[in-house]
Amino acid sequence: MAAALQMAGTLTASSNIVINSDRFRFGSLPRSSAGRKGTILVVKSDGRHTVGFNAGLRGANLITNAVAAKTEASAKTMDSKPGHEVLLFEALREGLEEEMDRDPRVCVMGEDVGHYGGSYKVTKGLADKYGDLRVLDTPIAENSFTGMGIGAAMTGLRPVVEGMNMGFLLLAFNQISNNCGMLHYTSGGQFTIPIVIRGPGGVGRQLGAEHSQRLESYFQSIPGLQMVACSTPYNAKGLMKAAIRSENPVVLFEHVLLYNLKERIPDEDYICCLEEAEMVRPGEHVTILMYSRMRYHVMQAAKTLVNKGYDPEVIDIRSLKPFDLYTIGNSIQKTHRVLIVEECMRTGGIGASLRAAIIDNFWDFLDAPIMCLSSQDVPTPYAGSLEDWTVVQPAQIVAAVEQLCQ
Repeated sequence: MAAALQMAGTLTASSNIVINSDRFRFGSLPRSSAGRKGTILVVKSDGRHTVGFNAGLRGANLITNAVAAKTEASAKTMDSKPGHEVLLFEALREGLEEEMDRDPRVCVMGEDVGHYGGSYKVTKGLADKYGDLRVLDTPIAENSFTGMGIGAAMTGLRPVVEGMNMGFLLLAFNQISNNCGMLHYTSGGQFTIPIVIRGPGGVGRQLGAEHSQRLESYFQSIPGLQMVACSTPYNAKGLMKAAIRSENPVVLFEHVLLYNLKERIPDEDYICCLEEAEMVRPGEHVTILMYSRMRYHVMQAAKTLVNKGYDPEVIDIRSLKPFDLYTIGNSIQKTHRVLIVEECMRTGGIGASLRAAIIDNFWDFLDAPIMCLSSQDVPTPYAGSLEDWTVVQPAQIVAAVEQLCQ
């Protein structure tokens, strides 16, 4: 089965199941004193599979003297470690440059990626170092240079295609869906497509509707694509390097508001697994799943929640396709409550697919309906005050957790 999935270029798919959770009663499932056991098969894109889990334990009662110290302690530990501080866009550049040094097949193409250095300076200085053939400035023609990148990948190169803004990649949707994701399968395995498609997206600061797109919901249904979203300088560099080394086509989502985040990262070489979630904050009472910019909204809300006596477990899913159901499942078996927070649109978004996957695999471990906080299904307004109303805010996260834990 794993070999067939690898051959087809498909990763893991979530069924399009919509359940009105208000029609179901939770908490009435039988539970033995030894806990509950469940099994799930997780198939990785390289054909590896893992079987889990053991029984999870119920969370303890609400604690009244908690302090928001878990993430602060880890941050202080990180600052004391050797390494160097970089901004997120610099971490992306470091990862790209290291891979270009390591492998002469890696090349970059896109609008203004050359001597201008890219709109957010991710490729600054690379054209001077590697020349115009490996860092190729293209015309304003996303369908053309994306198709050219896919063709280059078919012939043995490892291109990194930058979309100046993720919204512009809708012009290349045919190339990404019909060629990039499917050619490995439709060629009978004769071709691999080791391409990385990356660029900024998300709701910025009054960029208007067309420059505030979240395309993860558009691309998630394309067979054969992997999707990851970075949220820190550390995982931005690690995911960039892993995506370039992958034999699968990978879409790397970067958020326009996170480029200037600063963090200390190791001096030595490292990569992050493309298929693993990150445990940001361990907890007992509720599992909060998020990615990208929402990591910081959730952690801001977590400080308030801890001071109110709640102990949330926060997971940055990072891998948008496939989902890391092993990490997610272990957390749900412990907390029995799930809140999904995303900047993607509510209808057909990542949250909808994630909720379906959780219902399919972990229904017996839920003690409350899954809650999902998403952006409103409206074009993002230009006015700053209206823009904030369309995106999930920390106060909404606090209210949702309080409702879940009643």
